[in-house]
Amino acid sequence: MALWCRGKMAWPELLGTRSEEAKSRIVKENPYVDVAVIREGRVVTFDIRCDRVRVWVNRDGVVTRIPFVG
Repeated sequence: MALWCRGKMAWPELLGTRSEEAKSRIVKENPYVDVAVIREGRVVTFDIRCDRVRVWVNRDGVVTRIPFVG
């Protein structure tokens, strides 16, 4: 996680919530990021970006990892 990123950096309180709720809360609390909802098991890049939050969900659309900027 980069120290120079703006806005809120992590959302542990969203663990176990639905993806739609998580996405809307993240955008509301940090307007500097884009939110990508990713299903568990997908392959993603390992680059760190201040303008991205990945929301990992299971097949039921429930958040399975703490969303954070990066």
